[in-house]
Amino acid sequence: MAKTAIVIGSGFSGLSVSASLAQKGYQVTVLEKHSTPGGRARQLHDSGYTFDMGPSWYWMPDVFEKYFESFGKKVSDFYQLHKLDPSYFVYWGKNDYTAIPSGEKAVIELFERIDPGSGVRLKQFLKEAKYKYEVGINKLVYKPGRSLSEFADLELLAGVLKLDVFKSISKHVRKVTQNKRLIQLMEFPVLFLGALPGNTPALYSLMNYADMSLGTWFPQGGMFEIVKAMYAVAEEQGVKFIFNADVQELIFENNTIKSVRVGEKIFSADVIVSSADYHFTETKLIPEKLRSYSNKYWESRVMAPSSLIYYVGLNKELDHLAHHNLFFDESLDFHAEEIYTNPKWPTAPLFYVSLTTKTDKSGAPKGHENMFILIPVAAGLVDSDEIRKKYFDMVIDRMEQLTGQTIKSNIEYYKSFAYKDFVGEYNSFKGNAYGLANTLRQTAILKPSCKSKKVSNLYYTGQLTVPGPGVPPALISGKVVAKEISNDFPL
Repeated sequence: MAKTAIVIGSGFSGLSVSASLAQKGYQVTVLEKHSTPGGRARQLHDSGYTFDMGPSWYWMPDVFEKYFESFGKKVSDFYQLHKLDPSYFVYWGKNDYTAIPSGEKAVIELFERIDPGSGVRLKQFLKEAKYKYEVGINKLVYKPGRSLSEFADLELLAGVLKLDVFKSISKHVRKVTQNKRLIQLMEFPVLFLGALPGNTPALYSLMNYADMSLGTWFPQGGMFEIVKAMYAVAEEQGVKFIFNADVQELIFENNTIKSVRVGEKIFSADVIVSSADYHFTETKLIPEKLRSYSNKYWESRVMAPSSLIYYVGLNKELDHLAHHNLFFDESLDFHAEEIYTNPKWPTAPLFYVSLTTKTDKSGAPKGHENMFILIPVAAGLVDSDEIRKKYFDMVIDRMEQLTGQTIKSNIEYYKSFAYKDFVGEYNSFKGNAYGLANTLRQTAILKPSCKSKKVSNLYYTGQLTVPGPGVPPALISGKVVAKEISNDFPL
């Protein structure tokens, strides 16, 4: 008789682990508290507008291809990808923006025009970043992080210096250029990894390679198309999904989970995988004596940012904006300090704006625009309607000034999402949006383990365990955990 598995949550990591386990021969049931799959990557439909609620950047296309290939599929079987060109705009001041071109050659030329000599140095930087990407993505992130012996790999050991694990990305970037704008351009991808550039290993220049060399893409129909594709693959593998199934209790026998309670229903399985928030599972569903980590441990963790998000519908199309837009008209260093060093509501925040209707007109009525605004903020900041309105007015006023057009008077749809929603919708620890910070002390075996230390049949996937935050890592997380389960609980 086949072994059974229950997966709690159907975000990217839950979809990945469920399909991968089913492919290996397990009978898999997914319990999802919402009415649709996707977790933080759900889609919002309202008043003729469609918004991706969470992730909006499609980087590392090779990871998605590899995932679907493992099931005998291709990305193109499910959705059409567009390579964005320009990749994104960066606003520095009023009517002052840089269009970041698509393709490594064009980015190098851009650097050379702005700071003569930096183009040659960027070319070498990206060559080194490619090595880190290939080793990092193909080797490091597929390690389950359960033992130091996993890293006794000749290629890894031989290349440890080339990986720049012990050097900061801040110092590494400044070898390319001293130009303030170009430095910000190179450091922005690590802002969401959860630490100041000075505290982030230069290993993460692999993000620059993903950005500048591999490019920025968009799936026609939105990021939710990835969810739909992964859901279809999982169903094809035989995974059973039960929606509106909010798990209330794990039922134990000694140190083993025997079943899961949802309302009055009881579900039993040999293996349990939590793709829900790790901290929530540990502190709300597991008795204290069986928890892997103490409250003190969790409070000592360095978190990646939370987000203050706005979904906005406009009754006109906007000028001077691309699909992705970064507003760097204020100090990156000061904003980052208010996220990580001195957590507080930001004084003059940088922010990000996505207009998917620049690429895909299906996201709004004809002649209208959908707008997604995200302000990175420190985790754990309790919000209010007054705070949300204050920051919305602030960023809209700045957008109007910087882009030279009216926006506020054209708003016909508005919805916000912040700390209280992250906690209420996703049981998110401290309302975080991106999981644990990718600092050296929270990398690989120093992350919360993907297998419970005290519960014999409990595993974890997602952004609070290996390999870390982001959509591609979530896909990989599910694959890694499925392999661990098949080793520990062979059929």
